[in-house]
Amino acid sequence: MLNWVGIAAINMAIAVALGAFGAHGLKNIASPQQLEWWHTATLYLLVHALGLLLVGLLIRLKYVTQTTAWLLQIGIIIFSGSLYAMTLGAPLWFGAITPIGGVLMIAGWLCLALSAFKTNTQK
Repeated sequence: MLNWVGIAAINMAIAVALGAFGAHGLKNIASPQQLEWWHTATLYLLVHALGLLLVGLLIRLKYVTQTTAWLLQIGIIIFSGSLYAMTLGAPLWFGAITPIGGVLMIAGWLCLALSAFKTNTQK
């Protein structure tokens, strides 16, 4: 079983580092649109990393399965990764895969909700 708490902590460290890079390293070379993409990617990375931390703890307590964590993590990679890539010069068609990451993150949260409701009805 993966250590989702550790993976979440790594995600949070990456979010802080990339946020700092965006604020200091990109401000003079990126367009306002690119900076907005970078900011959105970093915000979603940080928020979902915190959520993944909670999910990791719930997995350890056996309240949820790893499916929730996988959906969130893959969603983070696709959503934030595509926005970071476009900011750094990747073709704009990368924006077409950004919503896939968003859908995976939504699916992760819904998976958590279903697990919570199942746990509640079993007690």
